Amino acid sequence: MTLRRISVIGLGYVGLPVAVAFGKHNTTIGFDINQTRLDELRQNYDRTREVSADGLKNTQILYTSDINDLKQADFHIITVPTPVNHINQPDFTPLEKASHTVGQALKKGDIVVYESTVYPGATEEICIPILEKVSGLNFGKDFTVGYSPERINPGDKDRTFTKITKVVSGSDQATLDIVADVYSSVVTAGVYKAASIKVAEAAKVIENTQRDINIALMNELALIFNRLGIDTVDVLEAAGTKWNFLPFRPGLVGGHCIGVDPYYLAHKAQEVGYYPKMILSGRHLNNSIGQHIAHQAIKALIQSGTNPQEATISVLGLTFKENCPDIRNTKVIDIISELKAYGVPFQICDPEADSQEAKHEYDLELVDAAHLKPAALTILAVAHTSLIEQLTTAPEKLLAPHAIIIDVKSCLDRDVMARKGYKIIRL
Repeated sequence: MTLRRISVIGLGYVGLPVAVAFGKHNTTIGFDINQTRLDELRQNYDRTREVSADGLKNTQILYTSDINDLKQADFHIITVPTPVNHINQPDFTPLEKASHTVGQALKKGDIVVYESTVYPGATEEICIPILEKVSGLNFGKDFTVGYSPERINPGDKDRTFTKITKVVSGSDQATLDIVADVYSSVVTAGVYKAASIKVAEAAKVIENTQRDINIALMNELALIFNRLGIDTVDVLEAAGTKWNFLPFRPGLVGGHCIGVDPYYLAHKAQEVGYYPKMILSGRHLNNSIGQHIAHQAIKALIQSGTNPQEATISVLGLTFKENCPDIRNTKVIDIISELKAYGVPFQICDPEADSQEAKHEYDLELVDAAHLKPAALTILAVAHTSLIEQLTTAPEKLLAPHAIIIDVKSCLDRDVMARKGYKIIRL
């Protein structure tokens, strides 16, 4: 295989592990427009905690925001976010800007590979025209394109970039073979050659859509069982003794993947004349869970004879998942918004989240665990290991006597907490 010079555009949760994997073997160009991010990476500090300081030291990465540096590469990997806007429509702004940037550096013989999650057809409909217009080159003749969907799982130290099978695709057979060879050089789990770019795009978007719909079913069951006075997890554990029962659990569905990707597929489906009832129904249901949890909290306080307006309420956890600093599209914010609507006082603690980022993104003040007031009701929204340990070993520092705990992820031992005088409510 002819050695390709790699560039990675976008050094976030997805792009940095990709750049590091290639940078361990050869000089790799890491491009980002965030100067603070670049400065931190040059100091071997990754605020996402996906890569350790030692992991960054042992790489050959040129961190840059200079488009001229991209011209040194001939294999460009674009890993920018693909969010949705305020009405849950795809926002291609980062992808369009990244394509424009790469277009300025594109030369004959280059390959551009997209990893950002999109709907089937987006690479050809949105990205390639920008590359052609900006570069003045002809797609298929002067440059080609591939698509290899990201499968990064933030906070997961076992299933890392190199240990997850990489789906690859190319705009022609020769490009597909090159893309497969390039990724195979670093991904030890191997690659899977998809039949086309559209197939690879579709495969990625349904991975998270499938999870979203299954979790939506669990959330709907939780709403039903709550009205029937049955513990949902008890039901799931009983049903789980059947060999083919799938082990999904109810909960908040946020983050930049599961809570976003289904909207991309739904958007394209409606564009071609089909209204995706199940996909959008699942999204609607999952988006209602934060509100439901807040309602549970207020109801539990009232039933216990406590005035919610005078109670101390703690929300533990703000990130979208456990043991991870990522607060993007966290659905804990839905709980907080509903508590605000009730006008009740509350305090928020998250030992994993960045307090400045929480202030900037959501205008929230985080309280250090050591400074929390013992709460009459605590919502354990995110199952951070440190929070669970503190609630298990020294709950009196966080909880008032006879406190109520809403255990969203069902991670506390009900019997142990009950013996300590606390009431557990599970989703």
